[in-house]
Amino acid sequence: MRDRTADAIYGHLVGDAFGVPYEFRAPDQLPEALEWGARGTHNQPPGTWSDDGALMLCLLASLHDRSGFDPADVGRRFVAWEDEGYMAAAGLVFDVGDTTRRAIERLRRGVPPLEAGPATENDNGNGGLMRILPLAMWARAEPLGRFVRLMHDGSRLTHGHPCSQVCCAVYGLLVRHLAHGGDRATAWETALTTAEHEYQRNAAFGESFLRETERIRGFAPCAGSGFVVDCLCSAWEAVRDTPDFADAVGRAVRLGNDTDTTAAVAGSLAGVIFGLDAIPRAWRDSLRLSGDQRKLIAAFSDSVAARGQSTAADPDRPIL
Repeated sequence: MRDRTADAIYGHLVGDAFGVPYEFRAPDQLPEALEWGARGTHNQPPGTWSDDGALMLCLLASLHDRSGFDPADVGRRFVAWEDEGYMAAAGLVFDVGDTTRRAIERLRRGVPPLEAGPATENDNGNGGLMRILPLAMWARAEPLGRFVRLMHDGSRLTHGHPCSQVCCAVYGLLVRHLAHGGDRATAWETALTTAEHEYQRNAAFGESFLRETERIRGFAPCAGSGFVVDCLCSAWEAVRDTPDFADAVGRAVRLGNDTDTTAAVAGSLAGVIFGLDAIPRAWRDSLRLSGDQRKLIAAFSDSVAARGQSTAADPDRPIL
């Protein structure tokens, strides 16, 4: 089976860039026809990703360069993004969420990276979920317990509340299931049930994590907001029965509000489902990626594929 890492990464960036022009608009404020490359909210050229794509690429670069998850190194790259435009499209930082901004300030002051993410109920924006994709891809060959813990730790750099951590874990389990060829029709239930079983099995997680899976199960309606549970559910709603990639990101943007993030998360999942060739070529080619960034994505994808060659066939079984 072909490795889907590059498919997901490009899907994420394309979804992000597709949603950028429509960010902060209510559904009834969106034009009848959505266009790739519209100037819109931020007046950016076609192919411009937001903080979502930039912080995702920061994590990807760290995983590749450090040959694994190094929270301190990831934190330094997040600071470099905000201070210097590292991994931003054309080096321009034009959007950052409040919780992420506060976490980066804490990282800048030397707070330990896994303690940097604010952790109150009000700190459950989607800023952890929007960038966690490379870690989900890199870690998908790991035993289930370690995989879930890594998703939690990846969230904690900017979003420390259990709700944010669980949403990152469920999203990661979706990616893991789909990337291993799992059925789309069963992916959502499989991811939630797998997370629940892990939280029940491992008392170290605590009851609060299990309660957050109940919040995800009961969430409605999908409104494309910045709340992490809404973002996760909205992105899945956009892809669960979509016929193709373009329709998936279009559905995500049509929800309005935090369009870039909903479409980035939906685009990453649609990339895994449909593959790179299903992403419109003009959209991929006009992403404002440098040659070095495209080479980095290719190299990261190769390293993930090499890690997964000896992976067990069933990605959902609890390996201790």
